[in-house]
Amino acid sequence: MLYLYLVLLTGSVFLLIAGIVEQRRHYAALHTIPARVLVNGIRGKSSITRLCAGALRGGDLVTVAKTTGTAARFIHPDATEEPVYRKFGIANVVEQIGIVRRAAAYRPHALVIECMAVMPALQEVNQSKLIRSTIGVLCNVREDHLAEMGPTLDDVARSLCRSMPENGVCVTAEQERFHILQEEADARGCRLVYADPETVTDAELRGFSWFTFKENVAIALTVAELLGVEREVALRGMYDAPPDPGVLSVERYVTPEGKRLAFANVFAANDPESTLMNVNQLLDLGAISRPLNVVINCRPDRVERNGQMGEIVPDLRPDNVFVIGHPARSAIDAIPAEWRDRAVDLGGDRRPAEDFMPEVLGRMPDGSSLVAIGNIHGQGEELLEHLAELPADESAPGPGPGPGPEMPPVPAQPVRLDPYASYPQAYEERYQASQTQELRVVRLPPGDPWPGPDHRRTHETYEVHQAYEVHQAYEVHEVHEVHEVHEGDQPPPHSYYRPESPR
Repeated sequence: MLYLYLVLLTGSVFLLIAGIVEQRRHYAALHTIPARVLVNGIRGKSSITRLCAGALRGGDLVTVAKTTGTAARFIHPDATEEPVYRKFGIANVVEQIGIVRRAAAYRPHALVIECMAVMPALQEVNQSKLIRSTIGVLCNVREDHLAEMGPTLDDVARSLCRSMPENGVCVTAEQERFHILQEEADARGCRLVYADPETVTDAELRGFSWFTFKENVAIALTVAELLGVEREVALRGMYDAPPDPGVLSVERYVTPEGKRLAFANVFAANDPESTLMNVNQLLDLGAISRPLNVVINCRPDRVERNGQMGEIVPDLRPDNVFVIGHPARSAIDAIPAEWRDRAVDLGGDRRPAEDFMPEVLGRMPDGSSLVAIGNIHGQGEELLEHLAELPADESAPGPGPGPGPEMPPVPAQPVRLDPYASYPQAYEERYQASQTQELRVVRLPPGDPWPGPDHRRTHETYEVHQAYEVHQAYEVHEVHEVHEVHEGDQPPPHSYYRPESPR
């Protein structure tokens, strides 16, 4: 028995020492990154992360970024990116440790990283132990994740505030609950900065080749200003930033009857407020038009959300409301009585698209728009797969974002969909190929030191991913002066990591 206690004690001491060493290594990596931006909120975190990274790159700051979710990406300083590998495909906040260590190898000026925690306690751990952000972003407070952060929106707001940096700066575009955020910021000694969407002009918004919101752009511009990047160069950097795989887009098809159809996939906007914002923006830009038709996809584990989608039907003012998925009544019963006669019940558990899509397409006149809202899984994926098999309408695309009067080209839908992924595998492969450049193997003369913290390592030939890191490290050393930063040192002032002028 004494032997077992001894083994337990020895193991505990070993784990304690290993934990302390790992923590010190992680904090040392954090201290090599002067500016750390943690993006939190309910909707638009991935887009804001990319916009902030693009704005800082526009100001010649070496910037590493990471988005999360099922399409998690690690974005290199040259804007190329790759998927974040996850063992067994399971997301865990501990992966942030590896992301920070990998980012620190570039000696960047800034790290922009999306918060991947939902539980309030984990959000606090993510900020206080894993990222220790110098600038926090709390983009908005919406009606989602109420079971974890609710039950009220005020509770959600206070839960999100756990990611605010103590004695730091937090940027937000939230208006309705700004007073709650201010209370929480004051308690943490954090300066709360409001990013006013009205400061972003329509002309500036049209510079994007993909759909985004003024709130998101205003936040990114505010973050860039805090780090000394001028507005014009920040905007140019954002225009060049690659969009998220799930960015809002409009596809145009021709139905078997020869009718033209504009289809908007708004499944990603799960809450009613974001859904309305997305649809209204598409209407304002002319990307979709009336007659407008809405399809609501229901899921049995999202009954409350199904009802929320039904409640916003009067705000959308559609000609037809097609309800698919199961249970369809959870959405139909929530539609106000004066609009319920426009609802068409096409629901059913595991009902194939061949059963309900002919009626959907048959009820819409030529030139109609179809907007998909609710949840993508289940019959929503069936709908996307069926539409992907239709021929594309290349005759007359409508106006959209971008400097020209026409919509930019959008990726075609894949032929098959993976029902267990938010983004289809074919889409992932195509998107990855478009954002990743071919890397050559770099050979260093024997005896040349490895460019990094450990100068003792020398090799003649490196693997492709190692060569990429060597190439990037040389680029950073050629342009920016590198200083040694040790654990416990104070982060240098802004003038240290902000170039005086663009290259």
